[in-house]
Amino acid sequence: MAEKYPEPNSERSKTPLLGTVLAVQANYYQVKIDSGWENSSETENPGKFDAESSNAKSAFPGSRQGTSHAESSKAKLLCTRRARLKKIGQQVMVGDRAIVEEPDWIGGRGAIADILPRQTELDRPPIANANQILLVFALADPPLEPYQLSRFLVKAETTGLDVSLCLNKSDLVTEEQIQEWRARILSWGYEAIPISVLTGTGLAQLKDSLRDRITVLAGPSGVGKSSIINYLIPNVNIRVGEVSGKLSRGRHTTRHVELFELPTGGLLADTPGFNQPDLDSSPEELAFYFPEARQRLERDTCQFSDCLHCDEPNCAVRGEWERYEHYLDFLSDAIARQEKLNQQSDRDAVLKLKTKRGKSQYEPRLESKKYRRPSRRTEQQKLEELYQDTDI
Repeated sequence: MAEKYPEPNSERSKTPLLGTVLAVQANYYQVKIDSGWENSSETENPGKFDAESSNAKSAFPGSRQGTSHAESSKAKLLCTRRARLKKIGQQVMVGDRAIVEEPDWIGGRGAIADILPRQTELDRPPIANANQILLVFALADPPLEPYQLSRFLVKAETTGLDVSLCLNKSDLVTEEQIQEWRARILSWGYEAIPISVLTGTGLAQLKDSLRDRITVLAGPSGVGKSSIINYLIPNVNIRVGEVSGKLSRGRHTTRHVELFELPTGGLLADTPGFNQPDLDSSPEELAFYFPEARQRLERDTCQFSDCLHCDEPNCAVRGEWERYEHYLDFLSDAIARQEKLNQQSDRDAVLKLKTKRGKSQYEPRLESKKYRRPSRRTEQQKLEELYQDTDI
């Protein structure tokens, strides 16, 4: 039996709804309305929102008891944002828990009245309330590069979310190579799941790790992220790109961020592929994004509190571990970036950025009040003082 929604002018239609923003485009937002919203306690007291009321299961309509994924997928509204939210600068992000008013079920439209407090927030990609990051790398075609993988892992660690890793295209390498890579990555502090979309290897374990969670899928282009999504969600039909034969790199296929509903419960965000993510951590924080360094610092302490674990004496981190060379390379970039920021701040103190005819250039900043024309009152007072001095 088809689910019946309230008429537009009924009292039930005026009750605020609660849902999750699945996609954002221009000034429109696709919101998946929770099933059982008419009994939702969150919409009755939106100001009393807490972490327990926004756990993973309540975030996913398909995971509620008594409601199948097919039924819950119908409750989607294309919404606009209330002018009040725009005035206060409230941004609506993919993954936000939104309160929707005045639903028009026939037209499939509504209006976002408020956004509940976010548990997590990512800037790049812009996603709210994510629980974990799933990095996807290929064991072959393109070949797995340890330096690139290490860079992605450090970037994922900076988000503060749980980090998972799966190695796709396991059917293209031998079992011995798979075990060697797993042991190597385990020494880094991560448990890698070997999978193959072609043979189905490891996909059941992958599904379990995604259940009832908001997961951000990331990794270089061409490693099979789109193929994984097409397998997990057969009706999505994400465009799949080929790997360049000259560069052994994948071609970019994902254009924007969107949350896809998993049939087993959960949401999956595909992010635009990129080969070298930017690392913006400070030199002092960088070591804490390496599990190997964190373990060493838990057992021992460095002699200096501001130790960068480079060439300082009695350092607890410096030593024989595989990714230490990666750390030193990333540290060099972090120091150069910090010095550049410091130079810019010093430069801004004596220079000002001025734009002329579309071109920006720095010009000397004049000292405040030094070149300001005095007021007539000040000039008159000076003349009176001068006149009094001449009379004496």
